[in-house]
Amino acid sequence: MPILNYTTKIHSAKTVGEIQHILARAGARSINIDYDDHAQPVAVTFLVNVTGRLVNFRLPSNWRGVWARLRDDPAVPRNLRTEEQSRRVAWRIVKDWCEAQMAIIDSGLAELTEVFLPYAVNPESGQTLFQEFQASKLLTAGDDQ
Repeated sequence: MPILNYTTKIHSAKTVGEIQHILARAGARSINIDYDDHAQPVAVTFLVNVTGRLVNFRLPSNWRGVWARLRDDPAVPRNLRTEEQSRRVAWRIVKDWCEAQMAIIDSGLAELTEVFLPYAVNPESGQTLFQEFQASKLLTAGDDQ
């Protein structure tokens, strides 16, 4: 079965704008878009006030992972197996994920910081907490047993 949103026709820029709106409604104090060398959006960064301190978060769009999935799925029509389509799909998935996280937050099941914590940026390293966790080898600590 093809991945979520694989047939979207919505341009990445429009979806990124929708993500900005979702984050602004959630209380983001500042929202920025990171672009690659081809003027394509690659991440949304935003600041949130967490107990009186502004914390930076970075939501990347791993379109290359989507592209690999689209290319390898025989159920996906050939015309949708492109880099541009992969970018559109990746951003739609990020938007849907943000909407789902906001529903969790709005219902009181979790706080914003709690659901976005892996994407919090360490100001010293510039890496997200997940990237630091992954690099620390803590994910494989149980493999030695």
